[in-house]
Amino acid sequence: MKSIFYCLLFTIQFADAQKLKKADKTAVTNLQTNISYLADDKLEGRRTGTNGEKLAYEYISNEFLKAGLAAHGDKGTFLQEFEVNDGKMIAKGSFLIVNGNDLVIDKDYFPLSFCKNSSLTTTASIALQENGTPWFYDIKDLLEANKNNPHFDLTDAIKLKAAAAAKKTAIAFFIYNSSTIKDELQFDPKAKSELSAIPVVYITRAGKETYFKDETATLDIQLKTEIVDKKRYGHNVIGFIDNNAASTIIIGAHYDHLGYGEDHNSLYTGTTPQIHNGADDNASGTAAVIELGKLLKTSKYKNNNYLFICFSGEELGLFGSKYFTEHPTVDMATVNYMINMDMVGRLNDSTHGLNIGGYGTSPAWGETMSVNDKFFKIKFDSSGTGPSDHTSFYRKNIPVLFFFTGVHSDYHKPSDDADKINYTGEWMVLKYIYKLIEDTNKKGKLAFTKTRETISNGKSGFKVTLGIMPDYTFSGIGVRADGISDGKIAQKAGIKAGDVIVQLGEYKFTDVQTYMETLSKFNKGDATKVKVKRGSEELVFDIVF
Repeated sequence: MKSIFYCLLFTIQFADAQKLKKADKTAVTNLQTNISYLADDKLEGRRTGTNGEKLAYEYISNEFLKAGLAAHGDKGTFLQEFEVNDGKMIAKGSFLIVNGNDLVIDKDYFPLSFCKNSSLTTTASIALQENGTPWFYDIKDLLEANKNNPHFDLTDAIKLKAAAAAKKTAIAFFIYNSSTIKDELQFDPKAKSELSAIPVVYITRAGKETYFKDETATLDIQLKTEIVDKKRYGHNVIGFIDNNAASTIIIGAHYDHLGYGEDHNSLYTGTTPQIHNGADDNASGTAAVIELGKLLKTSKYKNNNYLFICFSGEELGLFGSKYFTEHPTVDMATVNYMINMDMVGRLNDSTHGLNIGGYGTSPAWGETMSVNDKFFKIKFDSSGTGPSDHTSFYRKNIPVLFFFTGVHSDYHKPSDDADKINYTGEWMVLKYIYKLIEDTNKKGKLAFTKTRETISNGKSGFKVTLGIMPDYTFSGIGVRADGISDGKIAQKAGIKAGDVIVQLGEYKFTDVQTYMETLSKFNKGDATKVKVKRGSEELVFDIVF
C-alpha cells in the first residue's frame, strides 16, 4: 500500500470548504439527522436480527422512498431477508421425566451441545452400568485428577467417556459432579462438534439431590433430547434508480452494528453491557448512501442505473452482501462497478486522510483519479478484498472501490457516538465520490482486473497462512474456503473455493476461531497434511508452510 497525493477532482480548498453553500449545508444537516437517528440508544446498536435492526431498516426504507428510489428487494419491498445461523438451541419439545417428575431444563438438567437427538423410555439405576440401559457417571475423579493440568479439556474427556459407554451398549450417558471443584459445564449454543452416539445429559447438583439421591433405586426415565439450529434474520435495504441503461452502478454500506456486544466482536473491556451505537461504523456510510441516492435521483448522469444497498450482517462476516451477490435483484452481468462506504465519518481536519481500497480492480480507476491533489491525502490499496462488503462483489468479478476515513480509538466500542462525526468532512468525501461517478458516466462498463488478496488471520503475529478467505457464513463443521489466493499454499496444493478444511496435521478444528488457533501452532518451513471435504469426497494434501 502506498500514499499518493491525488486531486479532489474539483478545485476547492479546505478553507473554502468551511464556507458552505446552501445546498452543501442542507446535505450536511441531512447527514447529521440520519446518523443521529441511526446511532441513537433506542436502536440498541442495530445488531442483526433485533428490533434495533428493524427500526433502522424501517427508517432507511422511508428515506429511500422520500428520495424517490424504487423498492428493489423481495416481493416489491425495499427489504431482502436472509437467514443467519445463530448456533444451536434446546427445542421446547425436549424433556426429562424421572419417576413421573418433569425436570426443569437448566435448573435440574440440560443436554450438552454435542448431544444426539433421541427419545427413550426405560428404567435404570445410578449404581449399575448394564448393557442396554442409561449409564450414570460422576465426573468428580476426572476433575480431581486434572485440577492442576492446564491442558485438560473436560468436554473432550466427557466425549471419550460417552463414546466408550456407547460401545458397551449404553443407550444414554448421564453425568453429574459430586466434587467441590466447579466444572463450568453449560449448554454452549456456539459449539461445533460431531454429535455423540448416544444422548449425553448433565444433571445439576440440585437435580441430583432432588431426583437421583438414592443411587441404588430403580428409576423410571423418559427422555427426549432435541437440539435444533437457532436462526435469526437480517435484512438488506435496496432502492433503485432505473435510467433504462444497459449497466448498473451499485452503491452500498452496511447499517448493522454490534448491539450490546453479544456476538463477542466488541473491543470494550468493561463488565457492564453497554450499547454500541456505531455512529462511524457504520451509520456514517448508511447516511452517505441515502444522500447519494438523493443526488443521483436528480442528476443528469443517466448512462447507468443506480442500485443502493444498505447491508445487514456485515459485522458477523459479510452475511448481507454475500447473500445479495448470491440472490441478486438485478442481473449481476450488467453491474458496472460497486462503491462501498464503511466508516467515512471521521475525516481528520488536519491530515485529510482518506483510504481507498480496490484501486487495482479496474484500469479505469487510474484513468479517473489522475489529477494533482490539493485536499485529500489519499492512501490507495489495490486489493479488491478486505473486511467489508465490497469483498463479496469483487468475488463476482466486479470492479470495486472501498472508501474509509480510518480507524480510531472508538472503533467497536460504546464510545462511537454521533457527536464525534465530522459531518462537513463526510460531505467532502461524498462530493469526491459523486464527482467520480460523474467522471465514469460516459466510460461505459468498466473492465475488471483481478488483484492480490488481503488475507486476515484474525490476530497479528501469525507466522504462517494457508492462503484462503474463510466463509464466515458457513454453519457446518470446519472452515469453508470462500476464495483462494493466487500463488499461496492452498492454491499450490490443489485446494479449491468451496472446499471445507477440517484438519491441519494432527489438529482438527470446527470453525474459523479454532482454525486460527491451529494455524498458530505452525512455523514457516513446517511440513504437514491438510484434510478437506469436497462434496462427498475427503481429500488430503501435503503442504509446506
